[in-house]
Amino acid sequence: MKKKRLLLFVIAIALVVFFTSYRLDTYVTKPGGAYELSPLVEVVGGDEDDEGTLSLMTVSMLTATPALYIWAKIQDGYKILQPEQVRSPHESEEEYNVRQLKLMSDSQVNALQVAFEQAELPFEVNNNGVFVLSVSTGSAADEVLAPGDRVLEIDGNNFTEMQQLIDYLSAKKEGDTVEVLYEREDREISTEIKLAPLPSDPERVGLGISFVEDKSIKTTPEVEIDTDQIGGPSAGLMFTLEILNQLEDEDITKGYDIAGTGTMESDGSVGRIGGIDQKIMAADSADIDIFFAPDEPVESGEANNYEIAIKTAKKIDTDMKIVPVKTIEDALQFLDELQSR
Repeated sequence: MKKKRLLLFVIAIALVVFFTSYRLDTYVTKPGGAYELSPLVEVVGGDEDDEGTLSLMTVSMLTATPALYIWAKIQDGYKILQPEQVRSPHESEEEYNVRQLKLMSDSQVNALQVAFEQAELPFEVNNNGVFVLSVSTGSAADEVLAPGDRVLEIDGNNFTEMQQLIDYLSAKKEGDTVEVLYEREDREISTEIKLAPLPSDPERVGLGISFVEDKSIKTTPEVEIDTDQIGGPSAGLMFTLEILNQLEDEDITKGYDIAGTGTMESDGSVGRIGGIDQKIMAADSADIDIFFAPDEPVESGEANNYEIAIKTAKKIDTDMKIVPVKTIEDALQFLDELQSR
């Protein structure tokens, strides 16, 4: 009898461990939190005497366990996502994380550019080569370059645009060798790479990397942004507003707690993001007063971010005001007309 009880106890413990620890090839997202931006953004010598707050919103993403998967099925605000809904085809988790951090970095460059244009203050955008997002398995650059590397030169040529690099390599033949100067963790490395057919397109030769232009910006006054652990471009709008709030003497929040979401393009337009319903829930839980939602154009019959935000706000019966924005000017006009608290 004791052996039977012991066996049942061991089986029960094993099941508990399995259901709570076994990692499925599936993700679960849920409402995240509101992160006030003033501690993350510092304009040197900027205005900090503000009554209200500006916050970015997050969505938490977890690798599913059997227990979490079941919980997500029944819990409001949780979503189950397959890997292809999160990562690009053939993209590893490391490459996904690198891409998300790069998207955040690029969103900050755009936010700074747009904010300084609005404030009519000087800035300079610089090109630092190309940023490696992924390296194809079996390609010429496999086991040489890695996600996060910055390619500074090829054969002594500095390419300021992605197309210039593509055109240069397209003129090469299989077996041609190029000298690549790249940066990894603040260290410059020079190496030779023999070009080979691209795994995705054997008719062409190249390095076998996916990449984007790597830009930086210098501003006067300087701005320091600390978001090393937050990925993705969706906080671009709120970064822009926080930078402007510190550049200007007036408190553009008028004493309200304001959050929002949306990418910031270099022309000042606000772009669509994912998970806005979960961000509305998170903002309501954080007692946010006003929420900016992208009002981007969509295909006929589809709901845009603003429409989803309004629907979610009604569902959870929040008093939070949802404001549609297509551009940075829309947000600034609303704040300018807002009565102080």
